[in-house]
Amino acid sequence: MWFLLLWFLQSLPDCLVQLTQVQEWQIHRTGLQKIPHFISSFQNLLVLDLSRNGVTEIPKQIGKLTRLRELLLSYNRVHFVPEELSWCENLQTLELAMNRDLEQLPDQFRNLKKLQHLDLSMNHFSSVPDCVVGLPALEWLDMGGNCLQCLPEDIHRMEKLHSLWLQRNELENLPENISRMASLDTLVVSGNRLRDIPPLMEDMSNLRFVNFRDNPLTLDVTPLKTNDNEDEEGEMFGREFMKMYIQESRKRAH
Repeated sequence: MWFLLLWFLQSLPDCLVQLTQVQEWQIHRTGLQKIPHFISSFQNLLVLDLSRNGVTEIPKQIGKLTRLRELLLSYNRVHFVPEELSWCENLQTLELAMNRDLEQLPDQFRNLKKLQHLDLSMNHFSSVPDCVVGLPALEWLDMGGNCLQCLPEDIHRMEKLHSLWLQRNELENLPENISRMASLDTLVVSGNRLRDIPPLMEDMSNLRFVNFRDNPLTLDVTPLKTNDNEDEEGEMFGREFMKMYIQESRKRAH
């Protein structure tokens, strides 16, 4: 019954502290503005969904939730991530999309050794934080809709990353080392300022989906349409486009 009542609350009542055996909270679209400090009492929490509220701050006490696997805080007003979040050693999924003023993460963030899924889209990051590049288990990263102007040269350190979403940023080039991301199978860089495609990307055999749409690329290349795998190979600015662009670029270089 208490889930129903939460639809009308902007803060959580102290009486909830008695529900310490709860493993999953879904408190979204309630108008919640503050996460209470007594959140640390819920040691059994595995999933905490507070998305689409008005939360402005993540309390330091969040670090006490060492069993937490999923923390969903997208579409709030969070502007700061405390270093104590890195104490959530079992965290696998973290979603912080659309918090607008969020622009940095604490260096201790790299201690989230089990984090696999990270959504930082539609915020105010000007670069990919080094602590994100250093996450050893990260497989899925969305930083679309930020203010990224470049990618780190050592981006290949993200050895397990298979999906990278960078749409609607201000990227002017891609580092050559992106071709060394052996696990990468999805790369979305549409809506940036890219003028060229690194030639070595042609050798990325695992790359199955790529999107270069809406970039001021130097060469005008139009791939031939085929009937096979139309959703992917027939994509105007997809994988076949990338290969043809690189080949044309090499021809003009000689």
